[in-house]
Amino acid sequence: MPEVIRPNTPRPAFAVRIMINNPYIRIALILTIPLLIGVGIGYLVKPAGAHQVGKDDFSANFPQAVQTQEKNSGDDSGISAGRQNAITRSVAKVSPAVVGINVIAVKQVRYQDPFGWFDDPMWRQFFGDRVYKQEVKGLGSGFLISPDGYIVTNDHVAGDATDVTVTLSGGKQMKAKIIGSDPATDVCLLKVDGRDLPYVSLGNSDNVVIGEWAIALGNPFGLFEINDKPTVTVGVISAAGMKLGQIDNHFYRDMIETDAAINGGNSGGPLVNSDGEVIGMNTLIFTGGQSNTYIGYGFAIPVNKVKRVIIDLKRKGKVSHNITAGFEVQPVDARIARYFGMGQPRGVIVSDVYAGGPAEAAGLKVGDVILDVNGEKVNTDNDILAVMAELSPGDVLKFTVYRERKTLTIALKLAPARKEQE
Repeated sequence: MPEVIRPNTPRPAFAVRIMINNPYIRIALILTIPLLIGVGIGYLVKPAGAHQVGKDDFSANFPQAVQTQEKNSGDDSGISAGRQNAITRSVAKVSPAVVGINVIAVKQVRYQDPFGWFDDPMWRQFFGDRVYKQEVKGLGSGFLISPDGYIVTNDHVAGDATDVTVTLSGGKQMKAKIIGSDPATDVCLLKVDGRDLPYVSLGNSDNVVIGEWAIALGNPFGLFEINDKPTVTVGVISAAGMKLGQIDNHFYRDMIETDAAINGGNSGGPLVNSDGEVIGMNTLIFTGGQSNTYIGYGFAIPVNKVKRVIIDLKRKGKVSHNITAGFEVQPVDARIARYFGMGQPRGVIVSDVYAGGPAEAAGLKVGDVILDVNGEKVNTDNDILAVMAELSPGDVLKFTVYRERKTLTIALKLAPARKEQE
């Protein structure tokens, strides 16, 4: 009867001898044995680079370095007192009050006709302006100004939002309500429900010093959501009183210029001095039309202007700019300058004065050349509008006027526009 080989039952010796006598198996064994020996040696011998250097090993080899570390370590955190400075203290003071802002807004978007047919006025009279509403997401920065949850940011960040979510330092998210927004000055006031929240100290932007430290905090590129804390960049105050004119429906005057890096998402964040006081609200970056990221300079709205605006926003939910001065102007060209005996073209000339308006009451006349308003030079009508954009009914414009080869000063009190009077 043939023998049955069961599992785990040793084979007879003759079977082993047959396999060894097989020349192919013999070659395989010869090649395999050195490989197994090498693997075994590799497990037994550790590479020199794999040795883990512990604290005791470092202390034994470099005792002087350890003594220096212990000497410089003044507290339990291991941070030397020499590394703490005005900038780090300011950042620690302000950071908890900086927030990230995410918004959803509904904007009207014009239909882009690939063929350009509907851009033709002939087609527009039949089909009108082909626009549709689109939901747009955006982000920005802001900062708490009170323990009960008032937050300041830019109008272009949250002014027309339908939904605003605020992320506090630490990651807590809260829904915010728009208390009021002013497009002309690009300032918006939000409110979250809270108590004992951290808040910033507002400084005085009228006494900023060119060359002093400037610290920008905010939410560039949405990084706040990753770290649950603001990103910090440092530079200096490069200039003050910068007049950038009108951009969209915003008027930017007396802006603070800094070389601290400001990028998309930083809008609405605080610009801070070395005392930890907010001196401005980061708003614009200079790109030279090349990109949407920082390439040299950023601009902040002075905090003193922000203070004035948010008072009205908190009280009335808006700032009244519906005012009239009661006159019209046109630029002064070389021909007009020669006619009036002016050395060079400058200012704007009054072309019309409305009967019964503020200009007539102030004594302004057709033919007067306005050289400056409230101490600022005037070259176009936009220069006057930029000044008026920050004023309200009852405020006064002081004009320097050239009339009959003489200069005189005229004070004009602004009045509500007719629709407000009604």
